[in-house]
Amino acid sequence: MAVEVIMPKLGMAMKEGTVSTWNKKVGDKIEKGDLIASINSEKIEMELEAPADGSLLEITVAEGQGVPPGTVIGYIGQPGEKVSSPAGDADQPQAEKETAATLVAEKAEEKPVSFTAYAKSKNRVKISPVARKKAEAAGIDYKQLQGTGPGGRIVKADVERAIAANAAPSAQKQAKAQPAPAVQQAAPAEPNARREKVAGMRKVIADRMKASLQESAQLTMNMKVDVTEVFNLQKQLAETAQSHFDTKLSINDFISRAAVLALQKHPQMNSAYIEGEIHQFDSVHLGMAVALDNGLVVPVIQNAQNESLAQLAKKIKESAKRARQGELNQDEMSGSTFTITNLGAYGIEHFTPILNPPEAGILGVGAAVDTPVFRGEEVEKRSILPLSLTFDHRVLDGAPAAAFLKTIKQLLEEPFTMLL
Repeated sequence: MAVEVIMPKLGMAMKEGTVSTWNKKVGDKIEKGDLIASINSEKIEMELEAPADGSLLEITVAEGQGVPPGTVIGYIGQPGEKVSSPAGDADQPQAEKETAATLVAEKAEEKPVSFTAYAKSKNRVKISPVARKKAEAAGIDYKQLQGTGPGGRIVKADVERAIAANAAPSAQKQAKAQPAPAVQQAAPAEPNARREKVAGMRKVIADRMKASLQESAQLTMNMKVDVTEVFNLQKQLAETAQSHFDTKLSINDFISRAAVLALQKHPQMNSAYIEGEIHQFDSVHLGMAVALDNGLVVPVIQNAQNESLAQLAKKIKESAKRARQGELNQDEMSGSTFTITNLGAYGIEHFTPILNPPEAGILGVGAAVDTPVFRGEEVEKRSILPLSLTFDHRVLDGAPAAAFLKTIKQLLEEPFTMLL
């Protein structure tokens, strides 16, 4: 009997997993434990091992397709062994299939719908939930479309073709109305350019960042902070932190502690905009962006307000190490209420961080630079740190956001107050 290959649940918060890459093709011989596919969910990526010996009989979920955990994504068995396709139509090309599992992923609140159920209904338009939603958003009358999916069902690609067809006439009219340039330059063509399909972690990041900019009102403000005293305190506490807490204190740890204390003083910033409501949180769940070779992840320090400076520093370093080693699960990267991202190690000063939705704020940390500063009538060399705060203007206005950033500045310029 054929063995099912299941989309695993990578964490309690996981709602959907995506097949990044299939390492095997249908018909390939497989041994138990072979790496047959790469899967990802919300920035977690892992290799999927074969659950049994045999051959890959069928792939039911194509690369780049998202499905709920527990969904059958393929079958392994003996060559020639028959399996029943979830859609009941194994002869259809894989590119044209939309299995019941895919329908659930497209609209989780609906019950799974099979192609058979659609075929039996002669009085309704056969269209997938995603295709219907896309058509309605674009003002397309999907009842007039010819479906190319199984049984004449209208799929997402049909709607996209209709949108493109509607856009073409207006584009042509606009082109005719404008005079042709004196010299037309062809689009650059590079036949030897390496092309790579956007998938896996890169696709998750791309989708989330685009959605973040489209769905929120983001504004960034900058401030310079004198962190000379932070560096002095860091040196004084270095030996104590190492001997008593087995950790090193970095400038990032002091910034993180200052942000946590400031969030408690300015709870508006410790908020999220969710479905037309502002959710304000009592606990601070601090997200710390960590760069990986193939993307970016954000481990979360839960209840950071309960941690001392040294305890927070240790947790930040442990989570960053585990993130780079790929050991974090979905739950350890979910639920943050505020995020910090640091590009100081790259020599970057000011930049514009993008919100980690649905959070209301993210703090960008640049590189500290030694700068001559007037202190009274004397000029001194001081370490100046640039900070960039991006916030969601739907949740709070510029004044309270500026007050939050000012509190961080005050804490960092008087770092001993963070130890009291």
